[in-house]
Amino acid sequence: MEENIINQGWVKLEEENGIGTITFFHPKSNSLPGKVLKQLAETITEAGKKDSIKVLVLKSEGEKAFCAGASFDELLSIEDYPTGKEFFMGFARVINAARKCPKFIIGRVQGKAVGGGVGMASAVDYCFATEASSVKLSELAIGIGPFVVGPAVARKIGNSAMSQLAIDATNWQSASWAKQKGLYAEIFETVSEMDDAINVLAHKLSESNPEAMQLLKGNFWEGTDHWDELLEKRAEMSGKLVLSEFTSNAIGEFKSGAR
Repeated sequence: MEENIINQGWVKLEEENGIGTITFFHPKSNSLPGKVLKQLAETITEAGKKDSIKVLVLKSEGEKAFCAGASFDELLSIEDYPTGKEFFMGFARVINAARKCPKFIIGRVQGKAVGGGVGMASAVDYCFATEASSVKLSELAIGIGPFVVGPAVARKIGNSAMSQLAIDATNWQSASWAKQKGLYAEIFETVSEMDDAINVLAHKLSESNPEAMQLLKGNFWEGTDHWDELLEKRAEMSGKLVLSEFTSNAIGEFKSGAR
């Protein structure tokens, strides 16, 4: 893989024995620029259409952070409302692609998840994590708010826990807290233990009735048919806020380590 492609991040889909594995990567703690978001949404949709794939695993590359959320570099480069809205629509499309995918998606969270990373962990159907996988919704601290990921997070952990994360935007909550609230189904001391458990569940699901799993997933996501419109409205909120002087200054401070 060419160095410039690696530096921009990438998404890949691998398939083996009915199990599709979607992996994303970005050199800055697996942050999510628009290009990676677009590829993620497209890859989830593509994998959902493949009859040979019975179940999906969503993961990030590396041993440390699962996902650092929105790319600060790209946020700082936004100069107009259409560009801002389109950037946050990237998160909306990933969540909606996971929601609409007819296959169960197993999440693999090996490290810290911030902002959009918490949204992705919330959008999968069953999520495994390690004890290092603490979570934070830092959007309010940079002048925005977790508007786009909010419905997915609240659906998974409830409005009370979602409010706690959104309001206390600078503090981490532990993996144990996330499991207690329902974000993670299971947590493990090591990555290898987590991967063993993922392999067992993915293998079982790959041999289960695809039609039954599709219908069951539809039941789990009942009441979310309006999310295409809802998440677009949320992207509009963030797209406006990201243009404010307050937000620009706050992102700059975060990027420089001043906050």
